[in-house]
Amino acid sequence: MSATNEQTAGDKATIEQAANDQPIARPEGELVGVDTVRKHYVLGKGKTLKAVDGISLSIRKGEVLGVVGESGCGKSTLGEVLARIEPKTSGAVYFAGNDISQKLSVTERKALSKNVQVIFQDPYSSLNPRRTVGKTLRRALTTHGLYKGRENERISQLLDMVGLPQDSKDRFPHEFSGGQRQRVCIARALAVEPQFLICDEPVSALDVSVQAQIINLLVSLKQQFGLTMLFISHDLSIVKYLCDRVAVMYLGVVVEMADSEELYANPQHFYTRALLSAIPQADPKEERTRRRIILKGDIPTPVNPAPGCPFYSRCPFAQELCKNNRPALEQISPEHQVACHFLDRINEAARKEALSC
Repeated sequence: MSATNEQTAGDKATIEQAANDQPIARPEGELVGVDTVRKHYVLGKGKTLKAVDGISLSIRKGEVLGVVGESGCGKSTLGEVLARIEPKTSGAVYFAGNDISQKLSVTERKALSKNVQVIFQDPYSSLNPRRTVGKTLRRALTTHGLYKGRENERISQLLDMVGLPQDSKDRFPHEFSGGQRQRVCIARALAVEPQFLICDEPVSALDVSVQAQIINLLVSLKQQFGLTMLFISHDLSIVKYLCDRVAVMYLGVVVEMADSEELYANPQHFYTRALLSAIPQADPKEERTRRRIILKGDIPTPVNPAPGCPFYSRCPFAQELCKNNRPALEQISPEHQVACHFLDRINEAARKEALSC
């Protein structure tokens, strides 16, 4: 079979799968919505990598939604689909009630690029080395026709906003530290006054000493401007501090989603419990008594994954039902959703372990 035919076959399979998906009503107060979105990559020879596989979620105006999970779980791909950097395979993405995953006019694309900005992981490759910071910020403004005749004033405001000295506008990227470069990237994203900010591991490439400064800056900007954010990270401590709600991803799907306080105090999915058990504790006594959950079993691949629960091969509570039937994300409380067939067994085991301590 040719690569073209394989691509067509893969697309047909996804379209048939998507035909069974029921569109969900858009929640009140939503700014960004994701309805059964899939992003599949056809690799050839009958292989398909399912980076994002049927995710539905809603991001309310003014909130920060954290997306966590191991490397390769699809969280960055989800962000790229929301930013239209990558086209979705199926499903729909909504912004301010409008389906932005369909073909847009030039005017619509330009408006969307103003309202949705991305801060990437690597500040070293995100900036043009041939442009000064002032020229970089000015280009963002002129592209969207903003602050005409007042560009210098706006650039000055942006530098103050992100805590950089005014002479930064005349310097090139190589003259800054990693943390300072990321501040420049944040200033560039904020220059056009976006409504939605996608932060893709924005501090993971920085020194630990600098990470807290950037996170505190994002918290301050959120409070000051009421920004809506998608914050992608593998650092659960940072997510707990910054995010209002958290979605836990595993192998292209969301396995748990809840308010931040609820998720950290009462995790339900065994994978979430394992992730949280790995967080070091500041209190030496708590750190000594911390019980790590070490996941065993084979690590699955997102290439032609099995039809059942993606966590099946690593879950100590898995049964035959899990092997062939993927659990749906079900609501267990007003702000808490979990995808697991045997949640009662996991909770019972956790209660017994707590009593034995």
